[in-house]
Amino acid sequence: MLPKEKRRHVHAVYAYCRTVDDLGDEAAASPVADLPPQADLPPKASAGGSLGQGEYRLNLLDWWQAELEACYSGTPTQPVMIALQETIQAFEIPRQPFLKLIEANRMDQRNQRQPTYDDLLHYCDHSANPVGHLFLYLFGYQDQERQTLSDATCTALQLTNFWQDLARDYQKGRIYLPLEDMARYGYSQSDLAQGIENDSFRQLMAFEVDRAMELFRRGAALAPMLEGTCRLDVALFTRGGVAVLDAIRAQDYMVLTARPSLSRLRKGGLFLSTWLSWKMGLGLGLPGSSHSGARQ
Repeated sequence: MLPKEKRRHVHAVYAYCRTVDDLGDEAAASPVADLPPQADLPPKASAGGSLGQGEYRLNLLDWWQAELEACYSGTPTQPVMIALQETIQAFEIPRQPFLKLIEANRMDQRNQRQPTYDDLLHYCDHSANPVGHLFLYLFGYQDQERQTLSDATCTALQLTNFWQDLARDYQKGRIYLPLEDMARYGYSQSDLAQGIENDSFRQLMAFEVDRAMELFRRGAALAPMLEGTCRLDVALFTRGGVAVLDAIRAQDYMVLTARPSLSRLRKGGLFLSTWLSWKMGLGLGLPGSSHSGARQ
């Protein structure tokens, strides 16, 4: 649904975001296959022996940031960055959102627990919110009001992904559930390690799902403030995230047993209903939901 003239720029931004996530999540302590041979990659070994996985990824992220800086004051060599430089220049995109995404992946190497909800929001402000800003820049929106609404939606999407992928993230050694919330509901890291889905877990997840839903509600005012297919895209982001939260509720918050997801039929229905509302000039707010209030 994107305008044809925007697509290659969206591709360039997506490629940047995808690659920085891969460097932070997937890169092992050996050269990454899809990086060019001329890149100044960190060595496999140092005086103290082989680089650990975290240290190696941090080195790669430093290299990626140097390539980003070349987009602004030089000539990048990495293919993704060569494409991105044109997009940056065409839309006058500042460094900050790109730098925040790199820093989010550094955070993942240094801290794999979130002590408080505020800590988690700080992480989302780096890992998710910049993506919304970049998308808005591509459509000519640079104002604080729209960016603030976008932040609510992007944080909600990030939280939804965390609650959907608790088991997968734990396998990577990461727990995004705030430790203060786990303590409040009497659910321990040991319980999570054992995959226990007791009443405490379900109450905890109901609390976190409601938090994410409230953010979706807060950000829902963004779509009506946009023009053209950009409005449709943002509405679909929101409705898709809300549908995943509904899927979590539908399986009684037992996300460790089975990952909640949307079927192709459900995705198709969401797209069709949202597209029809957009074409008919109807509201693109959140679909009606009777769910509210976490279990106490």
